[in-house]
Amino acid sequence: WEERKFGEVWKKSSERNLNLEYSPKQVLSVAQMKLNPSNRNEQDDYMKTYNVLHKGDIAFEGNKSKSFAFGRFVLNDLQDGIVSHVFNVYRPICKMDTDFMKVYINNESVMKYLLVKATTKTLMMTTLNTKDIVKQKLNLPSLEEQQKIGSFFKQLDKTIALHQRKLDLLKEQKKGYLQKMFPKNGAKVPELRFAGFADDWELRKSKELCTISTGKGNTQDKVDDGAYPFYVRSATIEKSDEYLYDQEAVLTVGDGVGTGKVYHYVNGKYNLHQRVYRMYDFKDVSAKYFYYYFSKNFYKRVMSMTAKTSVDSVRMEMIADMNIVFPSVKEQENIVELFSNLDNTIALHQRKLDLLKEQKKGFLQKMFV
Repeated sequence: WEERKFGEVWKKSSERNLNLEYSPKQVLSVAQMKLNPSNRNEQDDYMKTYNVLHKGDIAFEGNKSKSFAFGRFVLNDLQDGIVSHVFNVYRPICKMDTDFMKVYINNESVMKYLLVKATTKTLMMTTLNTKDIVKQKLNLPSLEEQQKIGSFFKQLDKTIALHQRKLDLLKEQKKGYLQKMFPKNGAKVPELRFAGFADDWELRKSKELCTISTGKGNTQDKVDDGAYPFYVRSATIEKSDEYLYDQEAVLTVGDGVGTGKVYHYVNGKYNLHQRVYRMYDFKDVSAKYFYYYFSKNFYKRVMSMTAKTSVDSVRMEMIADMNIVFPSVKEQENIVELFSNLDNTIALHQRKLDLLKEQKKGFLQKMFV
């Protein structure tokens, strides 16, 4: 690949919207590269301060993140428009493949060496020094190789987006079934149910259907390569060398940010933090059925029992006195099978998506200098 200076590939653009050629309807969002129409009056002098961003230009967006420690360049592959004057705009000097450049300038492993020498960190964002960035060296392949690399990543991104849409659709489908296959407040039958079932559902309190307690483990029980799952006060499942229980149970965190939002179904040996609740030894309902009903409805109950917008902790009675409605054992089995199959399909698509993202990450590391 040929070594070039940044300033030999891009030059800073000082083109402003002085003649109001571009209206507030043509304001572009640099962070997301999409149209972000402004509410400002078209004749407002402030609109003259906006920088013109042609298709193919790049703009520096200085917000730091986990992926972009020094901010990042964003390529305009949308349309001609304008952006706030706070963004530096750079225009290409030579012919380059748009799809390649979009990937290239977003590759942190490539750009961080340039940006660490050309940026200044402030409290809120990172600013770019043009005098420094234009001196920085980068390596670029021929236009023909750019086109092949750009096409490859464009197709890979399309595949990732397709799997993401499939995953989102499945999650929405599950959400819809959860809404329709359990009775609404006060109702005795759900809106949607399997053929052959017509009886009213039964209502009991949680404490009549299972035993409720908390764990005994502490945070220091966590071991990175432990043999048993260790359920703590977050969605992350840790590991432990010891297990406290060997049973089928439903778990929910007792305090922390995951209160009312984190649920686990477990069947086997596990360790449990002392601020995580477990429901076990079920009667009249299966553990898996209880898991689906409880995880759908418990947060709503918790929020109704507190005046706060966020919940600090769960009290025993919040679980013990919660009303649970349930059908016959056979109908429970059908409901559990439906949601278990959906969960398995969602997990499969999630693994495929994670694998594709890992593959892209690997290609990004190996296909750029």
